Formats: sequence, C-alpha cells, structure tokens
Amino acid sequence: MTLRTNYLGLELRSPLVVGSAAPLSEDIDNIKRMEDAGAAAVVLHSFFEEQIKQEQLALHHHFTHGAESFAEALTYFPEPEVFHVGSEEYLNHIRKAKEMVEMPIIASLNGETSGGWLEYAIQIEQAGADALELNVYYVPNDLELSGADVEQNYLDILKIVKSEVSIPVAMKLSPYFSNTANMAKKLAEAGANGLVLFNRFYQPDIDLETLDVKPNVILSNPQAMRLPLRWIAMLYGRVPVDLAATGGIHNSIDVIKMTMVGAKVTMLVSVLLRHGFEEITKIERGLLHWLEENEYESIEQLQGSMSQLNCPDPSAFERAQYMKAIQSYEPVWKRFPSWGHRQTAQ
Repeated sequence: MTLRTNYLGLELRSPLVVGSAAPLSEDIDNIKRMEDAGAAAVVLHSFFEEQIKQEQLALHHHFTHGAESFAEALTYFPEPEVFHVGSEEYLNHIRKAKEMVEMPIIASLNGETSGGWLEYAIQIEQAGADALELNVYYVPNDLELSGADVEQNYLDILKIVKSEVSIPVAMKLSPYFSNTANMAKKLAEAGANGLVLFNRFYQPDIDLETLDVKPNVILSNPQAMRLPLRWIAMLYGRVPVDLAATGGIHNSIDVIKMTMVGAKVTMLVSVLLRHGFEEITKIERGLLHWLEENEYESIEQLQGSMSQLNCPDPSAFERAQYMKAIQSYEPVWKRFPSWGHRQTAQ
C-alpha cells in the first residue's frame, strides 16, 4: 500500500504538502520538523513584489545620495548587505532548506504586475528550488480595467517566468474569474505545469476604537474546501496540468475527497497553525487506514474517480443541484416546532 503521487514532475511520498504560510516555513528548523512528521514537500512563504521594489528603491537612493559630493567621500557607497537584505535572505533560506531535507522545496513569488521583479525567479531556480509557485494576489479596482485585461495580466506574468526558468511552475488562482474553466485552459496553454485552487484573499476589517482599517486573518474551516473541491472535479481530465487543492483541508477524509475529485496534492496550512506538525502524521495514518479498510492498493487508484468525468452524476457539480440543495435544507422551526412558537410569542 502506497501514498506516493507525482506533482509538477516531482515524485512525492504522499499528497500531503505544507502550503505557503510565513509562520510555518520562515523558521528553517520547522522545515525539518515538517519532513520528520511526514510532509511530502513544502511551499515556502512568499517573497513579495513589494519587498523587491523596496530593495530597488533603497539601492537607487544609495547610489544617488551624495552625488554632488567629492569623489573621496566613499562612505556614500552602500555596503552590499544594505541592499541585499530580504532577497538574499530568501535565497539563503532555499539553500539551507535544500541542505537540510530531502523532500522537494517549492519557492513562492507573490505579486500583481508583470514588472522586473519576475526576474527574481531565475535566482530562485539557481538557489536550488525544485519548483516555483506564482501567487498572483491581485485585487483590481480600476473602473476602466476589463475582465480580459485582468486575465491577460495573469498570463503575462506566467509567460515571463516560464521564459526564464526551467523548473516547473504552478499558478495559484483566484476563485473570482468570470469563467474559471477558460482561464485554466489559457494558463495551461501558456505553460503552467500546475494550478493551485484557490488563493484566499484576506479581507480587511475596521477597528472601531482607532478608526483604522486593519488586516483580519481568519484560518480556514472545513467548509472552505467545497469551492476547490467543485472546481478540481470539473477541471480534472479537461486541462493538461496537475491540480493542487488548498483551503479547508483538515483531516484524512478531506484529503481523500480532494484526491477523488482529481487533486494530485493537498496543501495543509490552517490545521498545522492550529495544532502543529504532528497533524501531518495523524492525517497520513488516517489515509493508510482508510485505504486498507476500503481495499485500495494506492492513493493513485482514487485519483479522479469522483471527478465530473467519472462520477455517476456529472451534473452534481453544476447548476442542476442548486434547487435540490436549497430544498433539502430543513429550517430549525421544522425540526423543532416548539422553538418557532416560542419565538412568535416573544
């Protein structure tokens, strides 16, 4: 019995991959703990377009500051570490991780434009990353920007990176395209080796005490897996890329369901932030137990068995089930008639 799978051309011991999250992978020792607990690979925390731009601005400042001074004022010239803080740290993080563990290391670039920051992908490959995940965190708010323009931005970013590197590249997608299936097809044609479904856009909140807009990070719950489950099921076998599931995966049953609809790997984040890396071991044991109980020889036997192409009722993933789902819900006052009477009396 085996849990082995293949993602982005990488042979993995199981579909259990640690997803991109700074608290999980910024500490280099944590990466070893992940592998010891059974992780098959790790997606490192993202390096952001803004960080690279900040370094470029700092470098420009140091080169231009004091330009009118005498030539012997050599102290104006920056020391290398002044403007390599950040990017060099990330590259060294990749190098150290590769020395420390045997599992694949997937780097992550996070940005929203097709600017010069994408050239950094070359350095990530040279540092030893086995693959690269492009996390396009893009919230368009330009009233003149069309949906086609938004899609083209994703495609341009992917094409630039693919033209520069030879390692596999996965695209982490937003769930907000008007036609996700068509976008997946375009990304596959543009050279994507994998698609990660879906990116979670963190929504801001308002602090009523300070009247500030503040970030609001909420860890996923199991219900969050329904959206990627549906789209992976509908894309499996229709686009020639590996599909990765992320969001709401908290136990072995979630992993089995995602595999059944067609996911090659499942990204674990929130469950590890809540409970620690020991959960990887628990989930792996649960997978092996389920396969044994149901007489499967490998997890690959499950792959796509309940996708739209292969399930008994393909329409179950589309609109045909909408009315059935609405009608199947039983309001609380139908289940507990006395509750409704009490509310009316009040």
